[in-house]
Amino acid sequence: MYEPIRTKSVHRVATDSGDFPHLTREEELDIQLAGHLAALLAVTDELGLDEAAQIATQVARLRGAPPVRHAALTNATPAVLHRRARDLAGRALVVAASRADTAAAILSAKRMDAHAAALDQLALVGAH
Repeated sequence: MYEPIRTKSVHRVATDSGDFPHLTREEELDIQLAGHLAALLAVTDELGLDEAAQIATQVARLRGAPPVRHAALTNATPAVLHRRARDLAGRALVVAASRADTAAAILSAKRMDAHAAALDQLALVGAH
């Protein structure tokens, strides 16, 4: 069906593996998951929620060091912050599932549910 390629590639392939750092898929997913959870931690801190410690524990596990806590406030409304947190938790859940990280997946799913419930509460309060 397809004819095999018979010519050499015009793209240079690094012959020395020391030319650039190589990360495994697992390492890449760890970095991505830690990033999503660190962003979720920042939003959780801004909301002043107690669950920040659980998220910080997961970030520390993935990075091998405690996360740097961000003290700056965005002055966003609680609804915006809960929406952002729900979205970040969803991203973390997808990566955690891909990585087969049960602890991070459970934490992310719980945070998604909590922020969705908070958004529902805010909508009910706003309706009255």
